[in-house]
Amino acid sequence: MDKKRVILIGRSMAGKTTLCQYINNEEIKYYKTQTVHLINDHLIDTPGEYLERRYMRGALSVSAADADIIMLVQDATEDGTMFPPNFSSMYCKPCVGIITKSDIATPKQLEYAEKYLKLAGAGEIFITSSMKGTGFKELMKYFEEDI
Repeated sequence: MDKKRVILIGRSMAGKTTLCQYINNEEIKYYKTQTVHLINDHLIDTPGEYLERRYMRGALSVSAADADIIMLVQDATEDGTMFPPNFSSMYCKPCVGIITKSDIATPKQLEYAEKYLKLAGAGEIFITSSMKGTGFKELMKYFEEDI
């Protein structure tokens, strides 16, 4: 990945930390992100609570100030979404959507996940599975391009 700094935003268990582990070729193992975590100086992993609790969303804005790209992470198997319409407009930065857990989602769930991310303001949408390793080639190419 190029040296653009990316912040990952999504609810708890959406797969933000797993995405970071996959991108960094680390062993995939679950752990709960408790605070903002800067990884290799270019990935900003955030706790899901920062999105889930409205009074904590200011922490996302502050953390995103150092990012070049906003990455909204949506679990394909989640019923509904935590992203309100036009959520990305509060950042005034390029925003992409990442759908995770595509390997265990139905086609209808993938369709809804994409719809939620587009409503939130994501431009490009990438469908991934950290367990199967799918969708990352396109994602990495996007970040390597001059956007």
